[in-house]
Amino acid sequence: MIPFNIPPFVGTEEGYVSEAIRSHKISGDGQFTKKCSRWMEERFAAKKVLLTTSGTAALDMAMLMCDLQPGDEVILPSYTFSSTANAAVLAGARLVFVDIRPDTMNIDETKIESAITKRTRAIIVVHYAGVACEMDAIMAIAHRHGLKVIEDAAQAMMARYKGRWLGTFGDFGCFSFHETKNFSMGEGGAILVNDPSYIERAEILREKGTNRSKFYRGEIDKYTWVDFGDSYLPSELNTAYLWAQLEKADDINAGRLNNWNMYYEGLKPLADAGQIELPTVPDSCVQNGHMFYIKCRDLEERTRLIAHLKGEGVLSVFHYIPLHSAPAGLKYGRFYGEDRYTTRESDRLLRLPMYYGLSRDDIDHVLNSILRFYDTVN
Repeated sequence: MIPFNIPPFVGTEEGYVSEAIRSHKISGDGQFTKKCSRWMEERFAAKKVLLTTSGTAALDMAMLMCDLQPGDEVILPSYTFSSTANAAVLAGARLVFVDIRPDTMNIDETKIESAITKRTRAIIVVHYAGVACEMDAIMAIAHRHGLKVIEDAAQAMMARYKGRWLGTFGDFGCFSFHETKNFSMGEGGAILVNDPSYIERAEILREKGTNRSKFYRGEIDKYTWVDFGDSYLPSELNTAYLWAQLEKADDINAGRLNNWNMYYEGLKPLADAGQIELPTVPDSCVQNGHMFYIKCRDLEERTRLIAHLKGEGVLSVFHYIPLHSAPAGLKYGRFYGEDRYTTRESDRLLRLPMYYGLSRDDIDHVLNSILRFYDTVN
């Protein structure tokens, strides 16, 4: 069986984890945590990067710093993982879902402004598959209406929009280092604080409401509880694992893009014949090879293709069930306007195996399995 995902591993992870153990510092903010944060700050020209226990935790922190009040609203796409919505709900917001674009599967920037009400406080954008949302238009809308922008860049590390790294446009950017992501620490994430006025608050929120970060820097002679907070620091064991991959980040990124391109070229004849649709990457975007998906004709065809691929030893998956139609989505929010594309495109999309180290032989097997399926369709 060709698995859908294998967590990234470059070979030096075990040595770094052992080094962290021998240092007798395995809780948060040790040497490896600091190396990872510094690497991202320098690579992405980010004001401040704080590692977290998950991408979800990074989103939670971002939304909690938006100071939402009961009845406030947050605009977001329905085509996303539950963490995007949960973060807003945790902060006390009502959810306003808007439709997506069928080409990139990202929030439709032309639907946002009409969904804004006097209770709207923030926009959450999701860079699906590492392809950027139209950030120029979205940031202009946010500035006109005085709204916060949170980038759910869980899938988008090392991707760019008009030459600028994703995660650095909004007030806050959020990465994920889950085992399914391009760079992994098992469970983990990072928040990019792009507004310097929020850096101290983010540190306090992350450190259980204390000003311990200032104490460790020697800025105060003792630390204490100063505000609401939680425990969002990842273990040093996890960040040691991540550091090994950040050292090889360009190699990992290039490998995934190479695999993405092999899929695209191998399936282009089917797309040219109108049998499937392939991903769209606008000229303004540089993607990161996070995933490769195809779109089938409809839900029934996708279901048959998944079964066919499984029979040929290939594990493929679909996602997401649109949040606005889920029980929690109905409880905590509403869909604004027409669901023209969200549900329809969700029913058609199928993700193929994609991970660092995926072999050419395995990609060829996946491609040939798909081609054999469509030989029987028409």
